[in-house]
Amino acid sequence: MGRVTERRRVIRIRDGAVSTRPDTLVAEEPLEIRVGGTSLAITMRTPGDDFALAAGFLVSEGVLASAGELANIVYCAGATGGGTAGPDEAESGGGSNSYNVVDVRLADGVPVPDISLERHVYTTSSCGLCGKASLDAVRTTARWALDTSPDAPVRIAPETLSALPDRLRAAQRVFERTGGLHAAALFTADGELLDIREDVGRHNAVDKIVGRALQQGRLPLSSAVLMVSGRASFELAQKAVMAGIPVLAAVSAPSSLAVDLAVETGLTLVGFLRGASMNVYAGEHRIALDAAATTG
Repeated sequence: MGRVTERRRVIRIRDGAVSTRPDTLVAEEPLEIRVGGTSLAITMRTPGDDFALAAGFLVSEGVLASAGELANIVYCAGATGGGTAGPDEAESGGGSNSYNVVDVRLADGVPVPDISLERHVYTTSSCGLCGKASLDAVRTTARWALDTSPDAPVRIAPETLSALPDRLRAAQRVFERTGGLHAAALFTADGELLDIREDVGRHNAVDKIVGRALQQGRLPLSSAVLMVSGRASFELAQKAVMAGIPVLAAVSAPSSLAVDLAVETGLTLVGFLRGASMNVYAGEHRIALDAAATTG
């Protein structure tokens, strides 16, 4: 796994017996995202898929919406030949570059985001910046409107939703070794797994998913279901809307602002998805419910 995991010595206590052993931990390192050489954000992340993470972050910020708007992404110069590296080289730890700074170069004609002291963002591995003003920001920067008609093309059965957490968990390779990672996955409305990414930060996992889709020319993700391993924060709902994803499902609770955003944009938001139980907070028109079985 390279830099994705690290080994540490621990003292283990089990039923009064004390022993020492190595333990596998998920790695956490800062990643600075620059645009045109100017620092825009710093996030704490699990190394790997750094270019996708940067691209996905810029999708959520309204800077990018298609692969054609992205010229390239490079690791900043300073230790290897030209300072550039592919993800495989970076994850193997080759060279003396720490691979903790990436520079995004936008295509000609793509507006550079306003980078100022007020705009400069520091993102932790647990939460980003939220607030009522962010609802307006999403409304004005979203490139795609979610289909809110009763006959929206994406409809998913509760039984299909119920199976997604187990499918997500089964596909988490690094979580199996560390127990310390969030995951985000894209599924079809029939429950087919399209992609999965893991990271110490739930929002980073989503950025990696969205960034890979942008790099592959697959935005908007208008037929996809996004499943996340933790709670559904406003930030995750924002990222879904900005990527054109119509359904967001989470194993834990949503925040009130996430529900507000879902209602306003037409996002289907499902929380507490555990076994056959779930709460649908918004966008119920995409859930294939048996009308005769619903009660007040």
